[in-house]
Amino acid sequence: MGFQNRAAAERCLAELKKRFEKFGLALHPEKTRLIEFGPYAAANRLRRGQGRPETFDFLGFTHICGKKRSNGMYTVVRRTAKKRMSRKLQEVKVELSRRRHEPIAQQGKWLGSVVGGFVRYHGVPTNAQALQRFRFQIGRYWHHALRMRGSRKRVTWERMYRLIDRWLPPATVCHPYPLRRMGVIT
Repeated sequence: MGFQNRAAAERCLAELKKRFEKFGLALHPEKTRLIEFGPYAAANRLRRGQGRPETFDFLGFTHICGKKRSNGMYTVVRRTAKKRMSRKLQEVKVELSRRRHEPIAQQGKWLGSVVGGFVRYHGVPTNAQALQRFRFQIGRYWHHALRMRGSRKRVTWERMYRLIDRWLPPATVCHPYPLRRMGVIT
C-alpha cells in the first residue's frame, strides 16, 4: 500500500511541475518534498519505528497529524507558524515604538485592527492558544510603549487590562471545521 501511494504522489508531483512550467513557474527545489501525512501516517511510522509524522508549514500555519479529543479520530491540527507569529510581533513592536506618543485611543484603534486581522486569518479550530498568546504579547508591548512615554504617572496593569479589554478584540476561533462549513454529511 505504501509503495502505491508513494508512486501516485511522485506522479502527482511530476504533473504539478509540468503544469507550473506551462505557465513559466517552478516549484522551489529546497521547499518541495514528499512527506508521509494523513490518517494512517502515524500508525505506519510507528510500525516502522520512525516516530511521529513530519509537520509542514503552508500559508502561515504549521500542519500536524493529530487526533480529535472527542472521538480519537484523525484530524489535521493547524497552528500559527512560529516564524509568522514572531515576524508579526516584531513588526508591531517597531511600529508601536514609532507611534508611542500618539493618543491612546488612536493606538488602541490601530492595535485593534492588527489583532482583529490576525484573529480573523488565524482563527481556525486547534489554534486558540496561539491567538491568545498573540493578543497577550501585543498587550505587553503596548504596556511597555505607554510606560516609555516619559510621563511621571506610571501605567498600572489594572489600567492596562481595561485598555486591552476595550481596544483589543478577543482571541476567538472564527472559522468552523471544514466539514461543518461545507455542510458535508457522511
